[in-house]
Amino acid sequence: MSGANFDLFFDPAYGRAVPVAEGIQRLTANNPSPFTFHGTNSYIVGGSSVAVIDPGPANAAHFEALMTALAGRQVTHIFISHTHRDHSPLAKRLKAETGALTVGEGPHRPSRPLREGEVNLFAESSDTDFVPDIAIRDGQTISGDGWALTGVLTPGHTANHAAFALEGSGILFSGDHVMAWATTIVAPPDGSMADYMASLDKLLARDDGLLLPGHGGPVTSPAPFLRGLKTHRRLRERSIIERIRTGESTIPRMVEMIYRDTDKRLHGAAALSVLAHIEELMERGEVTADGPPSLVAHYRLAGG
Repeated sequence: MSGANFDLFFDPAYGRAVPVAEGIQRLTANNPSPFTFHGTNSYIVGGSSVAVIDPGPANAAHFEALMTALAGRQVTHIFISHTHRDHSPLAKRLKAETGALTVGEGPHRPSRPLREGEVNLFAESSDTDFVPDIAIRDGQTISGDGWALTGVLTPGHTANHAAFALEGSGILFSGDHVMAWATTIVAPPDGSMADYMASLDKLLARDDGLLLPGHGGPVTSPAPFLRGLKTHRRLRERSIIERIRTGESTIPRMVEMIYRDTDKRLHGAAALSVLAHIEELMERGEVTADGPPSLVAHYRLAGG
């Protein structure tokens, strides 16, 4: 893909806690898929008293591996980047086992209301049971024994997506907002492309030296990578405009052409990504439709 240089090398080391930086271990759940890469990364932050970031899916083997890695240490907080079922469900069991407080932006919610007749195709992927004990605000810092994590709210992938900055380290836990191995899925109504792009700009305004994502390996040069992601999204936007200009007015046809080299299992998500771009283009007045934006609408360039 143009714009960003993706890194597909990653050893998940299933069942084993891997040191990734001073005071940080990564444990990857064995839930690989086209959407999760090799699996969901859980992070343990701290020494004798720790925070766990994104405990992961309701997976018994991953829970046991976490408990083994945590043996002899107190878990005081469980941070959740967002409420997709590959990130947050295990928080319930981990909280029951450890008594830790859960932290997140808030319960799951869509980025916008559903339109009449619209179906949320990602509803089954959402953990609607999670309600954080602490609803973290943007810029709020929560501290433990030897660590302090600050909320950096990054809506876009979901409305309640949050990244967490480890104070004094230059490290940001970026969840699914920025990943080294692929672009992030932005699927309405859960996701919003306008919010996602604004959140990219928010991270570009920071000076983080390392991003630790929810899937795959680290982003070691955040600023150029973030600029590459922005370029990729704008190139995708231009491709959509060009498809509409040439008369391909429906999203299924656009996906067929734009994503012809992409795994067809991802075409459903690709269609929602195109919809997210079109929603932003319509908000900016560059594209119009024969009704509200949807997967079945016909689109044309404004003034065309």
